[in-house]
Formats: sequence, C-alpha cells, structure tokens
Amino acid sequence: MAQDIRKMLKEHRAGGPKLSEGHEARFEDKLKTLEIKRSNPSFFWLKIAAVGILLLSLGYFGMQQLAKNETPEMQVADTNDVKETPQFTLGDISPDLKKVEDFYLTGINVQLASLQITEENKDLMDGYMSRMDELNKEYASLNNEMNNVGPSEATVTALIDNLKLRLELLFKLKNKLKELKNIENEEFTSIQS
Repeated sequence: MAQDIRKMLKEHRAGGPKLSEGHEARFEDKLKTLEIKRSNPSFFWLKIAAVGILLLSLGYFGMQQLAKNETPEMQVADTNDVKETPQFTLGDISPDLKKVEDFYLTGINVQLASLQITEENKDLMDGYMSRMDELNKEYASLNNEMNNVGPSEATVTALIDNLKLRLELLFKLKNKLKELKNIENEEFTSIQS
C-alpha cells in the first residue's frame, strides 16, 4: 500500500473534498442542541454552589490563620480614674491652641494604635503604659486647675508640655521596641550560623 507522495500531491485538488448537501445545516443543529444542554439551569446553580463552597472554605481557613497569629491584648492605661468634667479646654482659649492640642492628641493616638504587644515586649510596654497613665492623670488635673483657677500661661504651657512629653514617650517606646527586635534578630542569626 505504499503510495508515492509526489504523485498524490500532483493529483490533489485545491477545492478539497466536497461535503454532502445539508451537512452544514445538520452540523449547526447539533451545535444548537449541545448549547441547549450546556445552558441547563441546574448546571448554572451548581457553578454558583461551587463558588460559594470555595469562598466559605477560604474564609474558614483564613480565620484559622488569623486566630493563630493573634497577639495578646494590649492593656491601655485607664484614663477614667480621674473624674474630669472639662468645661474649659485649650481650644476655648485660642483656635491656635486647639490646633496644637489636636496635633499632639492625634499623634499620640496614632502611635498608640501602631504598637503591637507580644510576650517578649509585654514588660517593657507595661512600664511605658503606667507612665502614660500617670501623664494622663496629670493632664486631667492640669485641665481641672485651668477650669478652677482660670487659664494662665503656666497652665497652658504645662498642658502642652504634657502632651509633648506623652508623644516623646511613645517615640522612645517605639525605638526601644525596634532595638529589642534588632537584638532578637541578631541572636536568631547568630544561632543559625
């Protein structure tokens, strides 16, 4: 059954084989019946159910990972110990003093929110937070003094210095935490070597 390829190529017609009549119409009908079977509504709902199951399982495993990575709760200094009924604040004296007070309070809140407590730094954090609690109480008493006696340059300066000291204390805490982390990293790399 060996055939000569050269001979076959010479006899080859460019038009190709002729299809029987109605072949194209029959082929289109078969495609339409397949399309109807594919667009079955139950198949569509199965796809949605599969996506739902996938999302639920991803959510479950994600929560499991987050639960493993949770850190112990940070104890924030309680500022409610001092009964404060501020009737008169720095903002009531001057809009510029209000801006200064808001600047420092925002900075303090941002720094507090960025702290992460771990077992390794818990003692250090507790010491700094107790100092912050003392400064909060001092700020409240200065505010009460300003309400009782009236605003004076010394009281306003003491209030701003208190805010500044609290912010500086938080910056020192962050630097100590970085040092502690660097020391731990150095010890870890020296152990690995």
